[in-house]
Amino acid sequence: MSGTGPATGFRLDAAPLLSRSTVDRKEALRDMPDGAAELWPQGRVVLVDAKGRSPITAGSGLAHQPATDFGDYPVPNAVLLGVQGGVSYWALRAEHGAEDGWGDLRTAGALLDDTDAGLLTTAVGLLNWHDHARYCAVCGAATARVRVGWARRCTGCEREEYPRTDPAVICLVHDGADQVLLARQPVWPAERFSVLAGFVEVGESLEACVAREIAEEVGVQVREIGYLGSQPWPFPRSLMLGFAAVADPAQPLVPADGEIEEARWVHRDVVRRALESDRGAVEGLRLPPSVSIAYRMLRGWAMG
Repeated sequence: MSGTGPATGFRLDAAPLLSRSTVDRKEALRDMPDGAAELWPQGRVVLVDAKGRSPITAGSGLAHQPATDFGDYPVPNAVLLGVQGGVSYWALRAEHGAEDGWGDLRTAGALLDDTDAGLLTTAVGLLNWHDHARYCAVCGAATARVRVGWARRCTGCEREEYPRTDPAVICLVHDGADQVLLARQPVWPAERFSVLAGFVEVGESLEACVAREIAEEVGVQVREIGYLGSQPWPFPRSLMLGFAAVADPAQPLVPADGEIEEARWVHRDVVRRALESDRGAVEGLRLPPSVSIAYRMLRGWAMG
């Protein structure tokens, strides 16, 4: 579990599901293409379609394929994810749409063990980045994959670009006692509520982003901001940085027009009942899915 400080008062109840990873990323091999190629015959390939879906078998996890099914040598678009137990793992964009038995991280991430969760999270994030980094931001020329998929090099000015991750804060605001502040976006399923989140802006600290986002989204001032933990969220390339903060529930809630449909304070007992429900819901409140760091934050606060 992630750590806590005096400001948070609680811990995440467990590591976020998409933060699990066990493979050695073998960074040294990224500049040794021949060495990486030697791993291919014993390798396994994770296929991911354009919507982030991969073959997942209930009870056995991610259905990766032998690398030799795709040829005797690494195919040009293969990305090296890492190595574990003498087996190399690679990612490839599936040329066809998802078939029966394919699932994405949101819907099937909780079915994966630590190794497969880390592999698919990395694969989805890397392949998304490649899809959107095909041209140089400086001269506009086409870019090509290098370093076994961990960089792209401009074919014009030879500038190298590396995979991007966009930092976003996510904050559980509570009153220091038994109430938590939850909100819902207009596009979410009916009665779905979660904690508040937003992207970090240029020149902004994480703590300043927490205070700004909470004020902008629900009109509340927070204090005692403390760090909880993090989780990659490759939709398309975010890193969610979890925080907790304290606020006075007497402050009026002012939901941001077009962003927050409703915000309200919810008692710990209600959250506990929803967590203990098979559906993760009670009347009027549906919690975020277990694959999200928001779920782990709420569970850590409510059950701690």
